Amino acid sequence: MKIKNICCIGAGYVGGPTMAVIAHKCPDIKVTIVDLNEQRIADWNDENTDNLPVYEPGLDEIVLSARGKNLFFSTDVEKAIDEAEMIFISVNTPTKTYGLGKGMAADLKYIELCARQIASVAKDDKIVVEKSTLPVRTAEAVKNILDNTGNGVEFQILSNPEFLAEGTAIDDLLSPDRVLIGGGTDAKGEEAIQALVDVYANWIPEDRILTTNVWSSELSKLTANAFLAQRVSSINAMSELCEKTGADVGEVARAIGMDSRIGPKFLKSSVGFGGSCFQKDILNLVYIAKSYGLNEVADYWEQVIIMNDHQKRRFAANIVKTLYNTVSGKKIAFLGWAFKKDTNDTRESAAIYVADDLLHEQANIAVYDPKVEETTMFRDLDYLATRKPEENKEGVAVFEDPYEACKDAHAIAVLTEWDEFKDYDWDRIYANMKKPAFVFDGRNVLDEEEMTKKGFVFSAIGR
Repeated sequence: MKIKNICCIGAGYVGGPTMAVIAHKCPDIKVTIVDLNEQRIADWNDENTDNLPVYEPGLDEIVLSARGKNLFFSTDVEKAIDEAEMIFISVNTPTKTYGLGKGMAADLKYIELCARQIASVAKDDKIVVEKSTLPVRTAEAVKNILDNTGNGVEFQILSNPEFLAEGTAIDDLLSPDRVLIGGGTDAKGEEAIQALVDVYANWIPEDRILTTNVWSSELSKLTANAFLAQRVSSINAMSELCEKTGADVGEVARAIGMDSRIGPKFLKSSVGFGGSCFQKDILNLVYIAKSYGLNEVADYWEQVIIMNDHQKRRFAANIVKTLYNTVSGKKIAFLGWAFKKDTNDTRESAAIYVADDLLHEQANIAVYDPKVEETTMFRDLDYLATRKPEENKEGVAVFEDPYEACKDAHAIAVLTEWDEFKDYDWDRIYANMKKPAFVFDGRNVLDEEEMTKKGFVFSAIGR
């Protein structure tokens, strides 16, 4: 089966870049990305690519290469579903905030809404591809909805989880470690799998395209994120021990990372991991394990989250302790709000939780981030609902100039590892800060020896 028309429901951090690359690499396939958010679609269609709703290095060039040719962004969901032979579902699956599984299980209401809309619109056979991160066996529920519409359309369900790292998503899409496709094991299922394999084979070597049954594919995504997050929490656990014993966590990480069985990746200590996937997926994994009565398995993975939360809390507590046990009325400058560099995504960013803790200590927070908008920062704080929105407005000021953000600050907290922070005129920053001038490096971005020579009282995770 030769795919000529693809629809993707969801124009966010996964759907937008993934479909843009598919369109870029497959000029003979029409790719339509649909979303009910009119402003988001307008931003994707904006002639000024600086206004794209997702920031990823290289994404603007990819979008410009295909937009208006075989890449289209639209709010007409039904038309795109009707025309497509293959439909990707790439909508949000946040952690439930209500009901059964609150705080752990994935909220699948958007997935179900997509399935019902596809079922109501489809007039001919479709291949439906799960691109969102989903609990194992979600495909079964999606297929039940699609197969019981009574209109005679036949659907094949594939699982094609994304393994993108925000900040390097375009490189990850152009040259992935692997592409995973799970589907049915009967003849029609294998035909559907091959149709998607043929799409990716336009630019990805087939030995990097793995095919499995659909349940293995769904569970592999959760497992991959759990393993990566586990490494972050493991090195962060050791960072606290390093601080107590005089060891340097960077040196420890380098030493163990040279062991080929361990490797060096994801061993950089920090104030904690963030992003849309790690916490959500581990909590989902914990919930699934508990639902099968696997309490020891659930407890094991939940500890990864407990360690991550602890790291954020102790970073904020260290700021308070170092500033003579009070930050009331003091200005604390935050460099960075995004959960990592080279993205404007702030979901579960450590900066949000550190700011919230310090605001409860009556600190005044000044924030600079090169890609995150002010409205996003206040939305993040308001979502926590630990303080009234007007209180957040009073306690936080957002700056477009990092030097202004740091002016008259008692301390600076580095919360995102933006490369530009290394190149600042730190002598100028020091001259305009309250003395003693403190720097708390939550991402191990800055050189401790250089910062100390400039006069800063310097503190970094794990040193």
